[in-house]
Amino acid sequence: MPYDGRLVLPLMAWTETPRPWTDAVERPTSSPLVLDVHDLDRRPGTMRRLQRTVPAPEDLGTVVIGVPAGSDLELDLRLEAVMEGILVSGTVRGRAVGECVRCLEEVVDDVDAELQELYVYPQRAQVAAADGDDEEEQAPVLVGDHVDIEPAVRDAVVPALPFRPVCDPDCPGLCPECGERLAVAGPDHKHETIDPRWSDLGRVFDETKES
Repeated sequence: MPYDGRLVLPLMAWTETPRPWTDAVERPTSSPLVLDVHDLDRRPGTMRRLQRTVPAPEDLGTVVIGVPAGSDLELDLRLEAVMEGILVSGTVRGRAVGECVRCLEEVVDDVDAELQELYVYPQRAQVAAADGDDEEEQAPVLVGDHVDIEPAVRDAVVPALPFRPVCDPDCPGLCPECGERLAVAGPDHKHETIDPRWSDLGRVFDETKES
């Protein structure tokens, strides 16, 4: 057969080099928190503003308070192409719901969190790994023409939530005897306490009165 000029390599001559910078979880691009940035790719100085309302992801909060899954999150973001990749910055707003740590009443709190994250190009992450640049190597990486901002949203929102939410700064909590809310029961709420040493004597006295 005449040689046609094409180079034919054995099947096993090529192996894929491990790419540690692609370890990030790839979410479906249909997710509202995965943003298409193809219009900014490789053009440093180009920027775009994004304003969007998206449903909150699952488990966006702490044990005592969080933004309910599916509730509105308002994004007001600036997407900017820089030499290293795509810089995403702006604000995330939502409404958190939880329990007062003193009386267990529902607490509703508005959340206004600042977000900033740099998503590096895969090639930059590769170079950073080779150079031992831990900070840039650990930065999130663009996946194709998309950036997944869900981890950045979590990192911004969760620390902005109150650590010990209360329904009122002066909430007196619950009655330790009956569990009633002291804010409702009033300042005169109390329970008669009897010294256990006298409880048997009181019972004998009551029986004597009845007889």
